Amino acid sequence: MKQIFFSMVFVILGMTNTIAQIKGDWKGTLSVQGVSLDIIFHLTGPDDALQATMDVPMQGATGIPVSEVTFVDKTLNLAVEQAGIKYSGTFADNKITGTYSQAGQELPLVLAKTIVTKPGDTTLVSTKEQLDLLTAFDKGNFTYKVEDYFAKPKMSSFQLSPNGKYISYREKDEKNKRHVMVKEVATGKVLRAIEEKDELIRGMGWINDDRLVYVMDQGGNENYHLYAINVDGTNNIDLTPFDGVQASILNMLKEQKDYIIIQMNKDNKQVFEPYKVHVQTGAMEKLFTNDDPANAIVGYEFDKDGNLRGYAKMLNGVQTQFYYKPYGATTFELFHTTKWDETFSVISFNYASKNPDEAYVLTNLDSDKTRIVLYDLKAKTVVSEIYSNSDYDANLIALSRKRNWEIDFVGYEGEKVVIEPVSSTFKKIYAQLEKEFKGYEFSIAGKTDNEDQLLVVVQSDKLYGRYYHYNTQTGAITLLVDLMPQLKEQDMAEMRPITFKSRDGLTLHGYITLPKQALAGKKVPLIVNPHGGPQGVRDSWGFNPETQLFASRGYATLQVNFRVSGGYGKEFLRAGFKQIGRKAMDDVEDGIHYVVEQGWADKDNIAIYGASHGGYAVLRGLTKTPDLYKAGVDYVGVSNIFTLMSSIPEYWKPYKDMLYEIWYDLDNEEEAAIAKEVSPLFHIDQMKAPLLVVQGANDPRVKIAEADQIVKALREKGVDVPYMVKYDEGHGFGKEENQIEFYKAMMGFLNKHLN
Repeated sequence: MKQIFFSMVFVILGMTNTIAQIKGDWKGTLSVQGVSLDIIFHLTGPDDALQATMDVPMQGATGIPVSEVTFVDKTLNLAVEQAGIKYSGTFADNKITGTYSQAGQELPLVLAKTIVTKPGDTTLVSTKEQLDLLTAFDKGNFTYKVEDYFAKPKMSSFQLSPNGKYISYREKDEKNKRHVMVKEVATGKVLRAIEEKDELIRGMGWINDDRLVYVMDQGGNENYHLYAINVDGTNNIDLTPFDGVQASILNMLKEQKDYIIIQMNKDNKQVFEPYKVHVQTGAMEKLFTNDDPANAIVGYEFDKDGNLRGYAKMLNGVQTQFYYKPYGATTFELFHTTKWDETFSVISFNYASKNPDEAYVLTNLDSDKTRIVLYDLKAKTVVSEIYSNSDYDANLIALSRKRNWEIDFVGYEGEKVVIEPVSSTFKKIYAQLEKEFKGYEFSIAGKTDNEDQLLVVVQSDKLYGRYYHYNTQTGAITLLVDLMPQLKEQDMAEMRPITFKSRDGLTLHGYITLPKQALAGKKVPLIVNPHGGPQGVRDSWGFNPETQLFASRGYATLQVNFRVSGGYGKEFLRAGFKQIGRKAMDDVEDGIHYVVEQGWADKDNIAIYGASHGGYAVLRGLTKTPDLYKAGVDYVGVSNIFTLMSSIPEYWKPYKDMLYEIWYDLDNEEEAAIAKEVSPLFHIDQMKAPLLVVQGANDPRVKIAEADQIVKALREKGVDVPYMVKYDEGHGFGKEENQIEFYKAMMGFLNKHLN
């Protein structure tokens, strides 16, 4: 009996040892039509429940979930269901020999144990010592340090609980961790509800009176998980515990306080589906199936009771179909088909009406600018026009749930945000706030269910922000916190709206932030800062830490809302289609000429800096008009339109035809030629100015290969290109220490190259 027992032990130990050997990173190379394609599988998890992900580095694809993993009798079977991939191989002599199958092809693939290193080409990255030398160029008798602008506030992100019993906020500790604190208003007692550890808490909010929701990803990869936790820190659960999945909140369901409606791409990485989730247990129910990735559902319309009333679906990549289910009906009907760049979206159903199909809708189907209308979705008719503006998209409306859903205010964003009070209750509130905060912009950041307490944020171009608690019953206004008390308003620079004409006659808007030297009549160095996006995004008036930092060093900053920017109507948006790197770039240059003509900027001392599309604009500017700029800073920017399009995340693929409409159709020979013409990587021989490149290694949108290839190409040309990479960041830096290091290096770089 003892001999049998020991034999069993040896068998079990042998099995465990084999499973231990199979865990880790395995790399092999496929030969596909003469092209070598590396495949990497990462095997992890407990012995009885192996898990795996897959990387295809050449395609910029990492962390693809493997849906099936089995290891029996030294045979490994893997399947990536959504991509139709299967692999079966036998483990022997520290390698796995097998067959890779996809799209009817079967290819031999031998996997060898490997150690996966950091993303990208680590040999290109500048050393800490090199970047420190660059930072040292930021010399001068400055009133404020970089940290004064970019250190996170000690306390921030205030929110009221629905019943007003608590106020939550973020509080930073000595290690720059921003924990979520909950203060009981009546007693002043403060608890730490959520501790921030290695990963950043990307967002948080109240679900009900006793429970919070918060969002985290891993290192900036944007695979967001939703977590729920009690105010005392108990019952902390991951509501979406799925690898490689991106989740977000659709509806908070105030009428069902223990539930929220979320969406995630759990079953197919290319599409998002809605789920109703119990926030105490994590139990979930799928509410609708999005089963056509080629024509994916891209938006869901739920009412306040959690009923799915409509959804928007892509058609052939460039049209949108809206399906609606009238009240009492059992099926969804095709409501209409529009172009993807036209707007028809339900803001809220009109719960004050006896007609359950009546809703406030944002639309520009028969207008250039978006306007707010009251619409009968069953009859397909406009009940009444609520609000519009002849020059800008109208898109702001607030309703009072407490006062039977009456409209409190409407508005739009022009040069600044414009609010027009509607209800008598809000007119009184607005009048008091306008008197109290004259000359500042103020907004309602939160309110209790009874609307007896409001959180008010007050800002300007010179004030980062202050939170106030406002008692609507007594009219008492109490300061909660000045977010950046170290920055004195009298020392900050003016941000001035500007309007000018493009070379082809288009009216353009933007902003110039002017240091005191420029206001005194001196021509100062200019930083040109094109925004990201590019489509539908715009720059806005208000406090901008970047432009204020630049002004503190004596630089003016120009921000142009070039064609394809949002807020100016659909024709202005469309004017930028197929013009990325061309007329959109001309608009930026025309803005430069305008501010030079005003006498603010020194035409011989201009740098260009931007992130994402703005980073692309930096590279494009340095190759399109190389004599215009003395330096450039590319932050997570695109260097090659072809590699950008070939490496988009899975959940962007339903939008690929739309991206082709905005940028260029790479399947069209003529447009592909234009894309090559405006892709900076192919024209580095034109680049003269020094360049600083900054990248997050885990960026899922603009892969690190975009930065690597431009750095490598310029280095081969003999150009010294400082290159900063952070391996715990994604599409832009979220961690305070990384942000500060970046801005210090940038200020040194700019001071080195601008006179």
